[in-house]
Amino acid sequence: MKYATFTTAALLLATASAHGGVGTYYIGSTAYQGWQPYNSASGQSTIQRQYSTFDPILVAGISTVNIRCNNAGILGTGPIGTVAAGGTIKAHWTQWTHRPTSVMVYMAKCPSSGCNSWDGSGKVWFKIDEKGLVSGTQNAGKWAGDTILDTLEWTSTVPAGLTAGDYLVRHELLAVHQANNPQFYPECAQFTITGSGASSPAADYLVSFPGAYSASDPGIDFNIDSDAAKTATTYIVPGPSIWPGTGGSNPAPGTTAVPTATAAPTTMVTTAKTTTSSGPAPTTCTAAKYAQCGGKGFSGCTTCADRSTCTESREYYSQCL
Repeated sequence: MKYATFTTAALLLATASAHGGVGTYYIGSTAYQGWQPYNSASGQSTIQRQYSTFDPILVAGISTVNIRCNNAGILGTGPIGTVAAGGTIKAHWTQWTHRPTSVMVYMAKCPSSGCNSWDGSGKVWFKIDEKGLVSGTQNAGKWAGDTILDTLEWTSTVPAGLTAGDYLVRHELLAVHQANNPQFYPECAQFTITGSGASSPAADYLVSFPGAYSASDPGIDFNIDSDAAKTATTYIVPGPSIWPGTGGSNPAPGTTAVPTATAAPTTMVTTAKTTTSSGPAPTTCTAAKYAQCGGKGFSGCTTCADRSTCTESREYYSQCL
């Protein structure tokens, strides 16, 4: 019996020592304690939705409700944090163990009844921050996860023009350190956004969880040990484009746009007829190789640079390859 007790404790310790999750949120000098998954749920009341372990959600789980706010994060337990639009949210992970990792941060506006009784369902989530491969190759380069492994922290800015109200904020890590075995780590917390902003994301920036990801997305159907990953220097982070904070379309990072020059039409009036002639033809707008060139809600350059073709990878993203 003593051996069995020791074994159970050892297994619990081994589980807790792997992977990771957000444990604290900082708004300026104010710290909001998150959920403590390996402690009893009894008596815990935090701004963060409850979750039970630091273990990942695997690719089979992206079609389940677990991908939204982790495996037990259905409803709130009472408290809500406060942050001003334009302010920052610093997430602090209790622990983290994987370097090749992408960081994604989403928000969703809670209904008028408040966040505590809302499960975050529906096409309501928009992305405010993301970072994947920072430099070098996919296989041996620097990833956003390096920062979290080294500091346990990630800071994101709430869009300055965002309409005030209560929101869920969803931090998610996507670890790709194992070939063809992506690991998802989402946690959600609830915040009141203050300020005088009047902007909300257009429908083409909104996604649902589940629904935002597909197992065939290039950033998910991914082999970090492949020959391609040893030379590729870009990585497509899953999900929608980042909402820029003012509605409308989102110009893609890395897109080189040549301003369109169009002269005002000139109207020449004669006694016989009226003729309208346009000015010089607009110059072309070219997206650099590896830049975004299309996707739902995209309004940037759709013509790719020489020796690259605009290739669709998912509904929200096409890339010059």
